[in-house]
Amino acid sequence: MKMRTLLIGLLLTAGATSAFAQDCNRQSSIARAAANAGNFPDAYEPNMAVLKECPTLRYYHYTDGIKILEYFLQDKNSADYTKYFNELMDLRDQQMKYAPEFATRNRGIPSPARLLAEKAADYLQYAPNADLKVAYGWLKESVNTEKENSRGSALLNFLETSQKLVKEDNSFTDQFFQDYLDASNYVDAAIAAADDNQKKNLEVYKENLVACFINSGVADCESLQSIYGPKVEENKSDSDFLKKTIMILNMQGCRESEAYLQASFYMYQIKPTADAAVGVAYMYFKRGDYQGAVKYFDEALQLETNNDKKAEMAYATAAALMQTKQYSQVRKYCQEAISYRDDFGAPYILIAQAYAASPNWSDDGAKNRLTYSLCIDKLQRAKAVDPSCADDAQKLINSYSAYLPQSADLFMQGIKAGDRITIGGWIGESTTVRTK
Repeated sequence: MKMRTLLIGLLLTAGATSAFAQDCNRQSSIARAAANAGNFPDAYEPNMAVLKECPTLRYYHYTDGIKILEYFLQDKNSADYTKYFNELMDLRDQQMKYAPEFATRNRGIPSPARLLAEKAADYLQYAPNADLKVAYGWLKESVNTEKENSRGSALLNFLETSQKLVKEDNSFTDQFFQDYLDASNYVDAAIAAADDNQKKNLEVYKENLVACFINSGVADCESLQSIYGPKVEENKSDSDFLKKTIMILNMQGCRESEAYLQASFYMYQIKPTADAAVGVAYMYFKRGDYQGAVKYFDEALQLETNNDKKAEMAYATAAALMQTKQYSQVRKYCQEAISYRDDFGAPYILIAQAYAASPNWSDDGAKNRLTYSLCIDKLQRAKAVDPSCADDAQKLINSYSAYLPQSADLFMQGIKAGDRITIGGWIGESTTVRTK
């Protein structure tokens, strides 16, 4: 008798389960058809029923559910607005909960951390009274979990929310700087691993991150000095703090600020990194000790591995040597800078200036003036490889052209415009003769 009762119970349960599954499938079909047709009012009840009764049936009920609820959230004056908003937040939580299970049988399911960033975006857009700190907490957790796998939109949303918190509370500024460094590192890593199509999209987000930082109102040199200046001395043994300070100030071009110079000095004492050596070099440069600057720029050059940075350091070394009139060394370091970055125009300009500062290689004044023809060659090259320096190069071309010799002055030397001639002395390079 007991066995018979048990069998009847099992049969009834199986029947109920079967009926329940059939009802979920029926509701799923109705909801999907309505959602695909853009008929969100009719899709609402069956879709919500499926999510409640069969939460792991099909993943598209979550993506459809978001679209449905966003449709109802377009009217902020709706009496049911708060109800739909709360349902959207609940749906997002449920989506994160079951995403790992869906991922075992479906490809392309986002991670819970990535979905958390999407929840934060929805919260910021639709919350009747959004609390920035709540959204920031979700975004911070998301991007620091996903790191370089974060979507560009999540990184930008994270930094923009951090920026808004700075405007509410200046004490949040230091955290904002750290958030910028983190977001920048993540997007740089993502760009390095991306294909060409993805790279273009990510580079747009990187530009937006930079714009957000620059436009924050707390990223100018004076503000950064006021923030970090008082902290450098008390953190002179904290390499993490010093490294961050150097990076931020260097990034903003604040290499003459005392905070940058002091942080670099202390960091160099702890660990002589390339960035720290550059900072010490600028400290000597600012003091007028150009040989000291050359020493530390040269050391930074040996420590650095990034070619773009090596190019900048080699050029900075050349600029310091220019102050001591060591013109052949100026050219040597400029050529080294160009070898690291072939689209770098500034070294060509500096070589031209070194040649113009030492034009006399012959007893004949007219031949000496041909040095300026070689200067113009270098300036034309600068314009060709680097449009960003074209204006500066052209101004010097206009200036140096006034020093070119007259054709008559070269006649007795058997030289005419268009000839090739080698400039002697330490320069030792050939140029095509130009005349006024």
